[in-house]
Amino acid sequence: MLENIDLSKEMDKNKYKQIIEKLELKLGELQRNARELKIPLIIVFEGWDAAGKGTLINNLILSLDPRGFKVYTKTEPTEEEYYRPFLWRFWNKLPSKGLMSIFDRSWYGRVIEERVDNEIKEKDWQLAYEEIKIFEKQLIDDGNLIIKFFLHIDKKEQKKRFKKLDENKATSWRVTKEDWKHNEQYDDYLTAYEEMLKKTNPSICQWNIIESTDEKFATIKVFNIFIEMLEQKINDVKNKKITTEIITLDKFDTPILSKIDLSKMLTKEEYQEEFDKCKERIRELEYKIYKKRIPVLIMYEGCDAAGKGGNIKRITKNMDPRGYEVIPIAAPNDIEKAHHYLWRFWQQLPKAGHIAIFDRTWYGRVLVERVEKFCSENDWKRSYKEINDTEAILDNSGFVIVKFWLQIDKEEQLKRFNERQNTPYKQWKITEEDWRNREKWDIYQNAIDEMIFRTNTSYAPWTIVESNSKYYARIKALKTVIDSIEKKL
Repeated sequence: MLENIDLSKEMDKNKYKQIIEKLELKLGELQRNARELKIPLIIVFEGWDAAGKGTLINNLILSLDPRGFKVYTKTEPTEEEYYRPFLWRFWNKLPSKGLMSIFDRSWYGRVIEERVDNEIKEKDWQLAYEEIKIFEKQLIDDGNLIIKFFLHIDKKEQKKRFKKLDENKATSWRVTKEDWKHNEQYDDYLTAYEEMLKKTNPSICQWNIIESTDEKFATIKVFNIFIEMLEQKINDVKNKKITTEIITLDKFDTPILSKIDLSKMLTKEEYQEEFDKCKERIRELEYKIYKKRIPVLIMYEGCDAAGKGGNIKRITKNMDPRGYEVIPIAAPNDIEKAHHYLWRFWQQLPKAGHIAIFDRTWYGRVLVERVEKFCSENDWKRSYKEINDTEAILDNSGFVIVKFWLQIDKEEQLKRFNERQNTPYKQWKITEEDWRNREKWDIYQNAIDEMIFRTNTSYAPWTIVESNSKYYARIKALKTVIDSIEKKL
């Protein structure tokens, strides 16, 4: 593909001046329109070293309102980034609705530099292709416009530019031994780039190849593509044209929760005996996962008053507080609403060797948001696959994933609600929303059944915890966490 590109294209200086001013004004206007329509924009610049990425980005942003964009230059991952899934640091840099993120190199480093320089195993960079496609599709389905540019020059032109920079004292610092090494590896990089362009060029998020030998020609081409794609997106939004696929699911009618035996219980003595064993073991395992740098994600969902808080308290009672964090998930705030619904959860993922406990999770998308109609039907239907894909990415990254659904029956819930309401120091636990949710018990139970059915996977299985007996529920959860970590070890 790249070897057939005509790199001799150039533009006359006078013609460039005539065209660029109009394009700059047009792009500034479109940026304002996108902001008004709350369209998030992601611009990716990839390509050869010395192909002019910095120059083209600078030419582009001069026509933009600086309050509406951020430019991110990819550097070596920090320790915080290194110990998390490779996409974590890019999720953290995504724009909110109406704003723009511009990436000078991006997540594609996983299948280019890290691959060619043998920094990761082949299975990891091969796997990264699927994860990248999942990542981009999730963002596009959520309304993001992603524009990807690949800047192309040949080996001779690259060497010429390195030499010119190196001979000037003011710019020689920009050329490193690594750059010269990459020029020698041009053919290896060409192979990697060809494969990248082939494997990640679906119609939903295509690559735009920019012939970059001549800066003026490359600049005009980048502007024209940006303007054309942004105009199309703005028109689609204004005309409410659906650009994502309509999700259809197989009919679901599989009762799960109604088959659970909620009579299971433990006596106080049995509970104490089991708890003493478990709390010692979980402390040992917390140390072992830290030494082996294994990240653990424990997710709690359940009926209101099912005992999530008490359950979490027993799991963490004997753990070192430096090794875990409990993250309560409430309704999203304005900043979180301005991003993909998974964005706030990616922010909270634990680094390798640590434990994160989510008190409610991304499953709110297919429960509360579904039942209360906080999102469209297509949105929550699409979320089953998005959640499964996300958990698969975490599994690929070495995570232990434990998912609990705490189930009680309707009578036990009423008993606990009344106890909370009539006990002064527990009254903060009961709200009007809890009573409203109770009125929709059957609707929620159906949504829960479908959630478990569609997201119970081999790499992230659900554990249903029979929770009418708090003692039984706490021990089952503790043993499940212990077994899951031991299995991983």
